[in-house]
Amino acid sequence: MASSTPRLTTASRQAEIVDAALRLAQERSPALITTTDIAQAIGVTQGALFKHFENKEALWLAAMEWVREQLMARIEAAAADGTAPLQALRQVFEAHVDFVARHPGVPRLIFHELQQPADSPLKESVRTLMKGYRQLLLGLLKQGAQDGQLDPALDAPAAATLFVGILQGLVMQSMISGHTSTLRTEAPRVFELYLRSLRQPA
Repeated sequence: MASSTPRLTTASRQAEIVDAALRLAQERSPALITTTDIAQAIGVTQGALFKHFENKEALWLAAMEWVREQLMARIEAAAADGTAPLQALRQVFEAHVDFVARHPGVPRLIFHELQQPADSPLKESVRTLMKGYRQLLLGLLKQGAQDGQLDPALDAPAAATLFVGILQGLVMQSMISGHTSTLRTEAPRVFELYLRSLRQPA
């Protein structure tokens, strides 16, 4: 019997599979998602899925690579749109919050992988993402200190760590509550507190 699923290009089908995997990760741990689940979500057979990804590990790695490319592209664009370092920093924060709110399966994938004791290509992809993200933040923070918007004695590496930690905390709370709306409502208030810690004392 012929499949009713439209024939897509290899790249389009792979993107569809990755999207389905991340959507399933919104509701359960990636460890519990099977290739059968993913195949059923897009209406193909397991065999068809394995034509695009050798195994589930390869699929999740492709998903993480998509996350890294998309998130970095968004925060770099947000930083470039800022007319001043503080505005750019705010826009990066907002862009990250918006990305997670739109793709709640992403933090589940990242948190799950980071809990694993063994090293892996997927974990290396997460490291690459965080390295690039941190460099972008350090650049904005140091520029802000030089321009006089921030405390000239600011510990930029610590401030970058705090920036990421705040985002992780907000994401974790939204995962616990089960409502991404809390992420959007809490983020602006929390970011204002963060900015107070960066500004030069009066």
